[in-house]
Amino acid sequence: MDANRILAELRAERDGIDQAISALEAVNSTGHRKVGRPPRTATHGGRGRMSAAARRKLSRLLKERWAQGKMKSRAKAKRARRMSKAARRKIAAAQRARWAKVRAQR
Repeated sequence: MDANRILAELRAERDGIDQAISALEAVNSTGHRKVGRPPRTATHGGRGRMSAAARRKLSRLLKERWAQGKMKSRAKAKRARRMSKAARRKIAAAQRARWAKVRAQR
């Protein structure tokens, strides 16, 4: 038998079984569909939700931090540093000297 065909048939059976399980789980004992959020699974990560009051509180605290300048200083620290032209020339000259030494050894 062809292994690919067997795998395809097994996957089709698995999909059908998964659909049947989902349909049975969706219907509660009274025969009505469940209403509300779906159950937490591994795809959701099991994280909780933040309440509206907690969001407001966090927003207020972050605005205060920005106003105090604490977060602005961090943003400035993350900027890329620029090398001066003199420093760049010095590094380039040192690199040229290294390559000249390598060429001289050949």
